[in-house]
Amino acid sequence: MTETNDIIEKELQETIHVICPTCEKSKGLKIPTKIVNQSKQLTTVSIPSGVVCEHSFQSFVDKNFVIRGYQKVDFDFSQMEFYERRDDTAEAEVDDPIAKLSSLPLFQDIINLLRDLVDGREILGSGIFTVNGHVLYSSLPSNTLFTIMKEFEVRTEKKLSNLKKMFLELENNQKIFSSYIEIQNMRFAVTLFFSQTIKLGMGNLYLNDLVETIKKTQG
Repeated sequence: MTETNDIIEKELQETIHVICPTCEKSKGLKIPTKIVNQSKQLTTVSIPSGVVCEHSFQSFVDKNFVIRGYQKVDFDFSQMEFYERRDDTAEAEVDDPIAKLSSLPLFQDIINLLRDLVDGREILGSGIFTVNGHVLYSSLPSNTLFTIMKEFEVRTEKKLSNLKKMFLELENNQKIFSSYIEIQNMRFAVTLFFSQTIKLGMGNLYLNDLVETIKKTQG
């Protein structure tokens, strides 16, 4: 049974060995395999202070789970983050809607909005997904991330991706709220992950406020 669990975990997560670019302390970290496999280029892994050492930094991971570089940051992350690092000079992806969205200045603005919302008490994480579950950005815990990716995939298979919102309540009463947004003919979903204490109405209010702020930002 343990061997089976190890195989399943290996399919879901891979260990990378990171070294802090400031103090050179190292540690092995498990990251979601599917996010790296989805990426066409490098995956940016943002590591908060306290995970490896007292510093926050970013590592860039290729599709073979090899670290290709690091970057120091002058602010702290509240959660580990994952998103695809785009090469702005890559002409081959100019018609790729995912590449187009993540290359827009607005994309970083949305990430900053999501970072500011996560407080570790009521809002535990956030994400940006394509309608078929491709991760554009995530600060969600791994188990929650796998759950919502699968949900997007199933809804796409059943041709339910034209829905406006998605609400999920987990067995422990934690809640996942997503809203679809269209920007420059690109449709994606922003997601908030709430603690057990949040009521459905309040979670919906947080989500609506986020969507309205994003719409104002793009205008």
